[in-house]
Amino acid sequence: MNALNYRLLLVHSKLDAEVRREHKRRFPNALRLLRLKKLRLAIKDRMYRLAFVHQTGAA
Repeated sequence: MNALNYRLLLVHSKLDAEVRREHKRRFPNALRLLRLKKLRLAIKDRMYRLAFVHQTGAA
């Protein structure tokens, strides 16, 4: 695993923890949850693209 993949994995984990923390609040902020989930999905998509490029050798 290279440095970029590792950093993306760390950011994804932190965002996941923030989503869980927000859900546990008495009154979760829907806009904050939406923003966190969109960021988490963007990171996941980037990790997938990097893995796909690495696996296939496509540019």
